[in-house]
Amino acid sequence: MHHRIWNNPVYFRYFFFILLFISILLNRYILANHDNYFILYILCAIFLGIGFYKSPKWIIFLLIFLVVACRFFFIPEPSASVSTFIIYLFTYLLITLISVGFMSRVQRVLEDNLELTRVLSNALDSRDSYTMHHSKNVAKYAMEIAEEMNLSPYLCEVIHIGGLLHDIGKIGIPEHVLTKPGKLNEAEYELIKTHTTKGYEIIKHVKQYKNNGILDIVLYHHERFDGTGYPKGLQGEEIPLVARIVAVADSFDAMSSQRVYRKKLSLEAILLEIEANKGKQFDPIVVEAFLSLFEDDKNLLIEEN
Repeated sequence: MHHRIWNNPVYFRYFFFILLFISILLNRYILANHDNYFILYILCAIFLGIGFYKSPKWIIFLLIFLVVACRFFFIPEPSASVSTFIIYLFTYLLITLISVGFMSRVQRVLEDNLELTRVLSNALDSRDSYTMHHSKNVAKYAMEIAEEMNLSPYLCEVIHIGGLLHDIGKIGIPEHVLTKPGKLNEAEYELIKTHTTKGYEIIKHVKQYKNNGILDIVLYHHERFDGTGYPKGLQGEEIPLVARIVAVADSFDAMSSQRVYRKKLSLEAILLEIEANKGKQFDPIVVEAFLSLFEDDKNLLIEEN
């Protein structure tokens, strides 16, 4: 939950306006002349800095001026003067700027973590020229499906990161198996299948990937809706939704990419194949969301492919 909040500073904007309204209501009508509630205005300044950290400085100053004005007039002091107002303004502005700096730092950490994820993804894709950009494409398609399903921005971001990392376990697969031009034998196929558990083992200790669905994507993106997938043979809604979404995106990019053992398929053939596997390999709800992405431009896209 806390990652969701930090990824969406707009929540703090809501907190700011709600808290400011409550502060004015309390001090003006309910608890008039109680000066113990100035702490509410301090919280307003904190939420202001976090929620508006990317806003122009004049907007931040204007809003903090509003907070200070409310604090000054709704919690009056006998000896209050213009200098008192200026002191309040300076103090609350300092609190807000500290919050701005804190939130900027948090966002830099989140961006650095995402950049590290991209580096890991690119390192994997660079091992095989035929699957170059595969992880990036899967992440993109999966997030588009998630947005079409009206999932939350936080969950869409989880799916995007999980898409980038879904094949990370292939780092532990010998290159001659990954790039084999012909059909894999049974032993090689079983080795390839271990990339889901290898990937899980590689990133399971990364704190930011725990309890948010990223590990589920890495481990379960080759599970099938009918229960015949791997590594655990999960069926239907036993498979986490995020993994079901990435499974469709993964198959789409695989079929639309040139591989050493086959040519890429036409868009029409791919869509027919995915639709034919609805309820078998893929979650029907996810497939419907995926196919709806092509409804408006389907004919144009088929011609281009």
